[in-house]
Amino acid sequence: MERLVKILALTNNTILISEIVEVGADVGEPDCKLTNPFVIRSDKTMESFLCDYTAQDTFMISSDKILTLADPTDELLSKYYDLIA
Repeated sequence: MERLVKILALTNNTILISEIVEVGADVGEPDCKLTNPFVIRSDKTMESFLCDYTAQDTFMISSDKILTLADPTDELLSKYYDLIA
């Protein structure tokens, strides 16, 4: 199965790169599953999402917290795959 890796701009100005899958959920419940999300810093370095707080690599998020989704550049995608390998 091909991984759907996207750049996510969140409503709190955080930029993530992550595998993302939309899942069925009740109204008000998180409806997007993020696997191996990384925060992209302004210098294009990446840090594991919530790494100071958990060892988890899968998170649920509500789609209303996502401003937009975009395809990552080849450079960022390559860095991402190196980090999750």
